[in-house]
Amino acid sequence: MNKKDLIRSLSETLGDTQAQAERYVNAIIDGVKAGIKKEGNVQLVGFGSFQVRKRAPRRGRNPQTGEVMQIKGGKTVTFRPGKGFKAEL
Repeated sequence: MNKKDLIRSLSETLGDTQAQAERYVNAIIDGVKAGIKKEGNVQLVGFGSFQVRKRAPRRGRNPQTGEVMQIKGGKTVTFRPGKGFKAEL
């Protein structure tokens, strides 16, 4: 399922137009992004949590030349499903 499919499904479920459903989806995504930027995590009880994790620098290899190179560390966002959501899978 992609964003367009999610919007269509939400529109059908709520009986709203797709334009209105798209505004709902965008508002939720923006809220999750803002929460992650501000607090470093967003927890949705029954669904899961999004967290910022730090990646350590590591060595990698250029696939074209085979040359060993240093890959710098950074931040990434991870998702961990909640207990209820895991049970449904």
